[in-house]
Amino acid sequence: MDTDDEVLDAVGARLRALRRDRGITLADLAATIGVSESTLSRLESGQRRATLELLLPLSRTYDVPLDDLVGAPRTGDPRIHLKPIHRYGMTFVPLSRRPGGVHAFKMIIPARPEPLEPTPQTHDGFEWLYVLNGRLRLIVGERDLTLPPGEAAEFDTSVPHWLGSADGGAVELLILFGTQGVRAHV
Repeated sequence: MDTDDEVLDAVGARLRALRRDRGITLADLAATIGVSESTLSRLESGQRRATLELLLPLSRTYDVPLDDLVGAPRTGDPRIHLKPIHRYGMTFVPLSRRPGGVHAFKMIIPARPEPLEPTPQTHDGFEWLYVLNGRLRLIVGERDLTLPPGEAAEFDTSVPHWLGSADGGAVELLILFGTQGVRAHV
């Protein structure tokens, strides 16, 4: 088992790897969280110890639990305590918590009496999805598709895209999302 000093000494390398995996520069990170580049550089190189005042904004910026950010030892409970995220009228249940790389979510699109009007969006990344239940309407660029349960799709999220119910019914799907073009490999 690692000592407290070993856990604390590893924080800087973990922070550097997370920042690089996300494709973020020290300058951009410093501007985002309001800390100087030199402070962040010293933190990542191990010349400065992490404080709660530095770790909290980093945890929020990276959307990573504080325990994962510092590599805190597990408590022995193997369960993942899922906290659903509600956005755009949908529910996203995170199924993975590791920093960087591909993130897994269960997505729930609620039933509606009238299907929503598509509003395609773009963002960095690559997405893979698998329909568990319901009929998904997927618009990617000029393509307008209906996916029944058991079908999968993958696409570059820099292309305008939209997900919704094809018939107004509830839809459940699994999503793997990777920032900066990280793709799922079968």
